[in-house]
Amino acid sequence: MRARSWEGDMSRITIAMASAEQMDRIYRARHDVYAAELGQHHTNPEGRLTDALDGRVQYIVACRGDDMLGFVSVTPPSACAYSIDKYFDRSSLPFRVDGGVFEIRLLTVLKPRRGSAVASLLMLAAFRLAAAQGACRVVAIGRVQLRQFYERLGLRMHGLIAKSGAVQYELMSATVAHLRAQMQRNGSVVRRLEQCADWDTVFAADADACYHGGASFDAIGDGFARLDRADSIVTADVLDAWFPPSPRAVEALSSRLPWLLRTSPPAGCGGLARAIAEARSLPLSSIVLGSGSSDLMFRAMRLWLATSSRVLLPEPTYGEYAHILERVIGCQVDRWPLRLDADLRVSVDDLLARLQRVPYDMLILVNPNNPTGRLIPAPEMERLLDQAPAGARIWVDEAYLDYADPDATCEHAAAHRANVVVCKSLSKVYALSGARVAYLVTRAQEAAELRRITPPWAVSLPAQVAAVAALSDHDYYRRRWAETAVLRARLSAALADAIPDLTIRGSCANFVLCLLPCGAPSSADVCEACRLHDVYLRDLGDLGQGLGPRFIRIAVKDKAANARIVAALRAALGSANAD
Repeated sequence: MRARSWEGDMSRITIAMASAEQMDRIYRARHDVYAAELGQHHTNPEGRLTDALDGRVQYIVACRGDDMLGFVSVTPPSACAYSIDKYFDRSSLPFRVDGGVFEIRLLTVLKPRRGSAVASLLMLAAFRLAAAQGACRVVAIGRVQLRQFYERLGLRMHGLIAKSGAVQYELMSATVAHLRAQMQRNGSVVRRLEQCADWDTVFAADADACYHGGASFDAIGDGFARLDRADSIVTADVLDAWFPPSPRAVEALSSRLPWLLRTSPPAGCGGLARAIAEARSLPLSSIVLGSGSSDLMFRAMRLWLATSSRVLLPEPTYGEYAHILERVIGCQVDRWPLRLDADLRVSVDDLLARLQRVPYDMLILVNPNNPTGRLIPAPEMERLLDQAPAGARIWVDEAYLDYADPDATCEHAAAHRANVVVCKSLSKVYALSGARVAYLVTRAQEAAELRRITPPWAVSLPAQVAAVAALSDHDYYRRRWAETAVLRARLSAALADAIPDLTIRGSCANFVLCLLPCGAPSSADVCEACRLHDVYLRDLGDLGQGLGPRFIRIAVKDKAANARIVAALRAALGSANAD
């Protein structure tokens, strides 16, 4: 990757997703380049060139003002086809084509910008877009004459040549982890590229962070200037509880709030740890506290795993796991796609067979899973823990378990077994998402290792006080969890009545997973349309080896908010689905 010396001339270049108006210009430019210039297609009177993948791919453009300098497209796995399929049988490819493969195609720089840094800018943007959407591997075909350019970017040639017209193309690919390493090695060049163009936020350097929804803060502002709008917005794109915290927790905070805000908390969170041990009947020595489950995930996994580690990750699931494993630690992650024809359930028999065959260092299980809402029943979990190889540490995330079956927890096994860890957030089921409180359960020896690398005051004083009070009010939360199941059932029924072609997949947590009707707008478009009604739903098109551009997740809210969700989704899908 090389940046030319004309950065000053590029100061007004913008890198962005193509608009509808720009798409017509792209089709005309494709005709000029690939039909008229290269002779790969017949010219046509319309002067436009499209193909079957258009509409299923994402185009990125480089422009200076109204002048388009070039473009490139990214094909996600949800498109169900790639352009390389025209030239190579998938069985002949030197890599596995699964839900983590994204294709970069149609890299085109228009005259007179050929030979400039525009091509590098577009490829960098394409890499980042694919990575942000959960790509594990990027594949492309490039002109043989440009092999060195692609190799400098980090793509690897596979010795497979295809011919189109008079042009020879070579198949190339690279894992996203390899591309990131290449970008780091070319750090000074990448920084110059970043500085010589204006980037849409989706391509910004921090786009490599994991996305968690929360788009509703666009309406409030992350500077909190419009907090007055909070009660008018339906935040169903995140899985915060629909009910308030226990009155005991609210009273504990409101009665002493000025003191709580100005006072340093107990450094080791000892009182909170004792409250958890008592409420859960756990040994105090097995508990590690954190400021939310992500805090514990980052600490524990970076302690227990290395770049040489191999991890099995069923998907789709909570996106932070792939982010930490692949982008922070750099492990080898085997993503195991859950099958729609198996109702997105995890088969313990299949898991055990895989664990016996491959020496994994860790298996990640979110139970019940987010976003599928599927629960591995307690007897099956017990069988898995009993029969799994001792060398494979099983990480069980029980953030939503209390909504399904509080008694199905693996906490007690984790307190005594070397190969079991349970991560438990108080955010979702105790309505304390804003407080950021979580705990991890593991054997005393492993817990002590984690406490040694835990900074003092890991949990704020208001959060500690609220959590201790909440844990003392178990009857309140048991009632709320039961109410959640009723609200979930009523929301599912209302959605089914209002939108008959909507497929609703059962869940035992505080959300439902929905498959949009065939021919409907994409999940991104539907979620965007719902925002016009101040209703925010979670588009799952970016969730790792996600479910594709027709799946959305909807958090269960109270009766009035659920009615607004149904109305907004019905309006977004159009009146044809209404009656």
